[in-house]
Amino acid sequence: MISKIDVLDTVNMIRSQHLDVRCITMGLSLFECIDADPTRCAAKVYDKIVRSAKDLVKVGDEIADIYGIPVVNKRVSVTPISLVGQASGGYLEIAGALDRAAKETGVDFIGGYTALVQKGMSAQERAFLATIPEALSSTDKLCSSVNVASTRAGVNMDAIYLMGQAVKRAAYLTRDKGSIACAKLVVFANAVDDNPFMAGAFNGIGEADKVINVGVSGPGVIKAALEQVNGDLTEVAECIKRTAFKVTRVGQLVAKEAAARLNANFGIVDLSLAPTPAVGDSVAWILEEMGLSRVGCHGTTAALALLNDAVKKGGVMASSHVGGLSGAFIPVSEDIGMINSAAAKGITLDKLEAMTAVCSVGIDMVAVPGDTTAETLSAIMADEIAIGVVNNKTTAVRVIPVEGAKAGDMVEFGGLLGRAPVMPVNAGSAERFIHRGGRVPAPIHSNKN
Repeated sequence: MISKIDVLDTVNMIRSQHLDVRCITMGLSLFECIDADPTRCAAKVYDKIVRSAKDLVKVGDEIADIYGIPVVNKRVSVTPISLVGQASGGYLEIAGALDRAAKETGVDFIGGYTALVQKGMSAQERAFLATIPEALSSTDKLCSSVNVASTRAGVNMDAIYLMGQAVKRAAYLTRDKGSIACAKLVVFANAVDDNPFMAGAFNGIGEADKVINVGVSGPGVIKAALEQVNGDLTEVAECIKRTAFKVTRVGQLVAKEAAARLNANFGIVDLSLAPTPAVGDSVAWILEEMGLSRVGCHGTTAALALLNDAVKKGGVMASSHVGGLSGAFIPVSEDIGMINSAAAKGITLDKLEAMTAVCSVGIDMVAVPGDTTAETLSAIMADEIAIGVVNNKTTAVRVIPVEGAKAGDMVEFGGLLGRAPVMPVNAGSAERFIHRGGRVPAPIHSNKN
């Protein structure tokens, strides 16, 4: 039974504390679109997306109007295109079709220009990876991701080497736009099939033909609740759990309603705390409300671990289908508290790396100097991916070497992407290590059969 107090609490969360449904993402299988002719394959992809997602934006807006819950983004994710396009090799034609379909349906982003190469790569997959920079620089709404490692398979260092080059190339091709293409490219370890958040969303091969996944977001709600807590950290954790439960119930309501209206399967609710540059919508400020003077100081990793665990415990009680990434995001450019701390040199790449061992995703939306080498970018990826593999969790890197920028500069991306202080990288070189290539073997605890 939902009480009047619960209803009023939720209304206040929406009006005053930045609670919203961050995204409704429709996952679509494109296996039926496979064709040896690249033009026919691209046409089939376009038709399938437009036919299936034509009402997605309208339904999202209708749900927002009926329930008074802001639905910020409507998105589509598709079967990894490295698989869909292997028969034809027409990856760039498919990329253009995806972008056109996104524009035709009115969605904000479309994800799934993706490859799963955690253990090895075929010749076709290598060719696909080479197309990513051009695909992202020649489209507006397309997002790309590459899974280069898993706990079970280990780390594909050859793929990491290629992704360092891809990020560098993408930055150059969009140098007149703040190297924005890199903001649409994620490198994963242990990527999940049902992630609704961009830029890493794709519809996994085990997913239904048409599925709705919803991501909720409530950093402002959590912070407001903690402002009333004067007790110890056990009380802090209990407060976060109770609040995460309420936030997740909102996502469950929207997900089930959207799935019914769109004649799709209800997939999951991702209960990740996804910040925005808006004042009051910051994960960093939650950590500071716990008692840190500034995010990045000693104690930050412990506070983030508490937050992430409490959010998950509260969320899983609110929905029978919690999935995606589900935890706390710490993208530097998208969180006003992270932006301020990085600009004041209160947080570094090294501290971010430590924090990612206990939170969702990883080194996210981090701007680095434009002269950062491809090998150093690969080494940043390798460090973060290793954390995911050893800890059996999803980690990722979305790093942006901003052409022409140096450490200390501020880069504006706009919208939800925010702005980023350009962070310095370690001056040492991992070039010889990266050039060795090969595979880092899976950790011993991966053998669980």
